Amino acid sequence: MALIGTLRNKMGTWVVVFVFVAIAAFTVSDLFSNNSLLFNNNDVGEIAGHDVSLEEFNAAVQEREANYILNFGRQPQDREMPTLRQQAWEILVLRHAIQKQFDKLGVVATAEEIQDMTWGKNVDENIRQNFTDPATGRFDKSRLLSYLKTLNEQPEDQNLLPMWQEQRTRWEIFQRDMAPGRVRVKYENLLIKSEYITKAEAEHEYHMQSDVAELKYLYVPFFSVSDTTAKVSDAELSDYYNKNRERFRTEASRDVKYVVFDQAASSADSAKIREDLAGLASQLATAADDSLFAVTNSNSRNPFGSYTPGNLPKFLKPEDLQTGKVIGPFIDEGAYKVVKISSVGKDTAFSARASHILIKWDDESAEAKAAAKEKARGILKEIKNGASFAQKALEHGTDGTRTTGGDLGWFSKTDMVKPFSDAVFAATKTGLLNDVVETQFGYHLIDVTATRQNTTYKLAILESEIAPSDATENSVYRNAETFAANIDGVAAFEERAKSMNLNVFEGKEVLAGERRVGTLNDAREVVRWLFNTAEEGAVSTVFDLEGQYVVAIMTGETEEGYKSLEQVKAEITPQVKKDVIGKIITEKLNGLKGSLEEIAAAYGNDAEVASVSDLKMSSNALGTKFEPKAIGVAFSLENGKRSTPVIGENGVIIFELQNKTIAPAVADYSMYKFPLQQNSQNRSSFSIVEAIKKDANIKDNRFKFY
Repeated sequence: MALIGTLRNKMGTWVVVFVFVAIAAFTVSDLFSNNSLLFNNNDVGEIAGHDVSLEEFNAAVQEREANYILNFGRQPQDREMPTLRQQAWEILVLRHAIQKQFDKLGVVATAEEIQDMTWGKNVDENIRQNFTDPATGRFDKSRLLSYLKTLNEQPEDQNLLPMWQEQRTRWEIFQRDMAPGRVRVKYENLLIKSEYITKAEAEHEYHMQSDVAELKYLYVPFFSVSDTTAKVSDAELSDYYNKNRERFRTEASRDVKYVVFDQAASSADSAKIREDLAGLASQLATAADDSLFAVTNSNSRNPFGSYTPGNLPKFLKPEDLQTGKVIGPFIDEGAYKVVKISSVGKDTAFSARASHILIKWDDESAEAKAAAKEKARGILKEIKNGASFAQKALEHGTDGTRTTGGDLGWFSKTDMVKPFSDAVFAATKTGLLNDVVETQFGYHLIDVTATRQNTTYKLAILESEIAPSDATENSVYRNAETFAANIDGVAAFEERAKSMNLNVFEGKEVLAGERRVGTLNDAREVVRWLFNTAEEGAVSTVFDLEGQYVVAIMTGETEEGYKSLEQVKAEITPQVKKDVIGKIITEKLNGLKGSLEEIAAAYGNDAEVASVSDLKMSSNALGTKFEPKAIGVAFSLENGKRSTPVIGENGVIIFELQNKTIAPAVADYSMYKFPLQQNSQNRSSFSIVEAIKKDANIKDNRFKFY
């Protein structure tokens, strides 16, 4: 209060009043904000009636982060966090929704089951893979027990303690996750095994695949009626919408339009970066310690390192490889680079380069090998007479190198099987070897493209990314701010974009959990704005997204429930128009008499008559026309009968069934029953969890926080 007294004495009562009003406004604003203690709601969502707090969700995320660190030995980066958050959410769904269903049926994993999965008769596949005897290919229980024993005995050597703790934690997490996984399998099996295909269903499938119809049909495509003739009324659209309303159930979504301002380096930025790097290049040429200089002055991931001929950067030419030579600045992969050949030396390991054409034998018989050798030598003779090695590799090669001229790149002697390596590393000059070389894989024609060598190169690499300067970024940002100022509505947004020669992009039906919006790969901030504070017609502030400034406007809002007729009108109009056209064609066909050929002639050029002699009920097409519904009608006819016009997917059809051959009954329909049952179980395996989630009435409000 001393400050208030000073203000009263120095500046008068009105200043005190002003300060109190400001403090009161701030306090009231904070009191009624989303973050206030009075109205604090930090729920991330709701799962099966359980409110998921931000604290609970973050704890699940931290658990996934810890697991990630154990698996990969490093902290997860920003691009990996969305996946970990999604995994955390799925864990909470399992805990609060799916686990309840397990508990209702009393499905548990007993200690005996876990033991059986660890070293019993039904060992978990992960354990089996890690404790398989390489000599026998079988699970080795003794190796597992020995490993578990080491986990239960803390090492005396304190240097080994961190590794022991990590291994122990890994095993504890793995064992902890075994029980829920087992319970889920048991629960799903309870439901999946209740799936049953009756004999009647199997018999129906048999007839679907075996009954054959021979028929003639008249086909009139929808395009025979002009779109201008087929008028679709609002009543017809409304009727279709009401009949198919469940198709339009939706999550809450938003529509958005946006413009992009690229944060690209200007020509002046590029010139300045090149100039600075050129100055460093001259200093590097005379530097006393190339390694220290490169590490200090480069943005390269590997500013100083040793290279062999096999891994030298592609931008270096043979004439560049001289000790002390400095190359650059030059542009490579979006950056200016300078390279100094710091030294050229020798290594103890040799490498060589070659191309090959592999001719395999058909089997292990002497005859097959002799035939393969004869073929290989025939191709070798053609190459010696001037044929292209690369072309022959493409024609005759039998491995993945055939499309690259047979090129194997650089390799060490131990990289290849011994006969192949011996032949290549014995070569004293480049070129085609005189004879084919036999290995366990077949016969090789070999072209040595670089003889054995052990040269090593130490390179100092300076690198500067061609990025916009602060001045350029600020200029682009000001342009984005200018664009966003004082826009009233979508029309004004598009008009201003046009005046500034900016493309307007669009994102339709953006969901709250999405990260991608239209062409924007990581637009989580845009999504959060759309669902937290945006209103239809509202323009955003400037978003800074991965080298782009973005300004957006919300153009539409759909809450959870059903899309309105207005929202789906463009989507359903083509289908309704097809129905209208189908009725027009049907009405015209009903007024025509005679044979199918006569009706087609009377209808006009667009009508055609065709025949099919082996149509099956399982088919879904008449020739190239997708018409599954119409085919069902055809099989409902009696021999010699004609159908009324059938409105199909792409046109209107009249069938004349000439003959229908019904497959005779068989004693056993098992071969038709088992595939049906397998397909049904596969569908159920996916649908079980989805059904539980739907019944749990999950509300996902993570967009408020992430």
